[in-house]
This record gives sequence, structure tokens and C-alpha cells, in this order.
Amino acid sequence: MMEKLSKEMFDKENVFGKGQPNVNFAQYFTGESFLNPLVDAKTSPLFMANVTFEPACRNNWHIHHASSGGGQILICTAGSGWYQEWGKAPVSMEKGSVVVIPAEVKHWHGAKADSWFSHIAIEVPGENTANEWLEPVSDEDYSNLK
Repeated sequence: MMEKLSKEMFDKENVFGKGQPNVNFAQYFTGESFLNPLVDAKTSPLFMANVTFEPACRNNWHIHHASSGGGQILICTAGSGWYQEWGKAPVSMEKGSVVVIPAEVKHWHGAKADSWFSHIAIEVPGENTANEWLEPVSDEDYSNLK
């Protein structure tokens, strides 16, 4: 496990920047998150954004649907977080970790309880893509992560 980063050290490590409060998706997060788009969605063939989570912040369970292609790639750039697929053990994400999430896989991701966390989220192009937001990760399940 990595040494806990102070907020000041995290901000220095978070080279892609915290961005703005993620108000458009706040209803799908427990805690506060921030979004910093890295490309213009109108001109880039794929969307990439740096997403920053305050300690203990996580998004709801969700699925990236697609009839072909699709899914998501996460690249941890700063701090320490979790990624978990439905029915599987959680995976610790540290700076440099990469997770490839195929379409149709129910999952969530977010910060560890004692760490800020940033990852670049890449939307994988596909046909008939849509994101389905589901239930929050319960406080009980989150507090039992190890």
C-alpha cells in the first residue's frame, strides 16, 4: 500500500488538474468529485477526462452498454482508489494502474477512505453506446473494503 498523500502533495501529483465540481453527474456519486475534460468531445474521436474524487467519494454501480465495442479504460494518475466489478473482489488502484472495463460489465470506482484519487477515464468508442447508472455502493460495503 502506498504512503498516504497530503492534499498538497496530491495536488502536485495530479498533473492533469482537478477541474470543476462534477455537478452534472453529482447525483451518481457519494461524496464530491471533479471533472477536467482533456479533449474536446466535438473534435476528438474518443472522450478523455481526468476525474478527481475526494477521500471516500465513489460513483454508483454502473454499466457502459454497447452493441459492439464500447466500455471504458481507467488510468490512475494520482492518489489511491478502488475499482470493483459486480461479484468480484475490489482492486486497489495506485498511480500507474490501468483497468480495462468491457461493455456490459457492472462496476464502480472511487477513492479510498483516506486518500484523494484521480484517474483518466477514456470512453471506448462503440455502437449504440449508453451509460446506465444504478444503485449507490452502500456505506456498509464500502467500509468493509480491504
